[in-house]
Amino acid sequence: MKYYQKLIENNAQWAAEMTANDPDFFAKREAKQTPHYLVIGCSDSRVPLEMMTGALPGEMFVHRNIGNQVWETDMNILSVLQFAVHVLDVEHVIVCGHSNCGALKAAQGPQSNGLVDHWLSDIRDLIRTQRPALDACPDAEARLHRLSHLNVLQQVGILSRMPTILDAWSRGRRPMLHGWVYDIGTGLIERVVEQVDSAERAVALLPAH
Repeated sequence: MKYYQKLIENNAQWAAEMTANDPDFFAKREAKQTPHYLVIGCSDSRVPLEMMTGALPGEMFVHRNIGNQVWETDMNILSVLQFAVHVLDVEHVIVCGHSNCGALKAAQGPQSNGLVDHWLSDIRDLIRTQRPALDACPDAEARLHRLSHLNVLQQVGILSRMPTILDAWSRGRRPMLHGWVYDIGTGLIERVVEQVDSAERAVALLPAH
């Protein structure tokens, strides 16, 4: 119970500090949101998207799932993407993976993980298709690091072929797509792919899927 209560106490302290610095901080954000970014991240508790980027409330629209995946049949992410692009008009869509990802570890192993195995199926397909690149890595840590990059590239590639994104690009509108890997051990972001803003650039920078 003490951990839960601490969250409430932290919230009160944070709200007081923000108001002390800017009395209108919350009032200015109450009427509407105008975020610059949609970030698709992993559910991992060690990846604090707003904290690690210094984003303030109202700057970042966030979707999280296990393994920061973009499924073309997932109505949740499809709805988030459509709202972010066509209603909020975000400038950037960022897929953020991370080091030492439990989902990627589970997908590499032969053991059963129950229901989550359904969600890991695309990652397992990626591992099969990228087996030569992964086998070329010198050790398990390097393989996991490489898989984090490949997974981010695949998800950005899927985004680049989604009707919501293609429709926006066809009308000369944003967003620009990016892929990151966050290093939990250092707190730093590694930029995997950047500035994908057209179907042509997607073909040049991203793997086929």
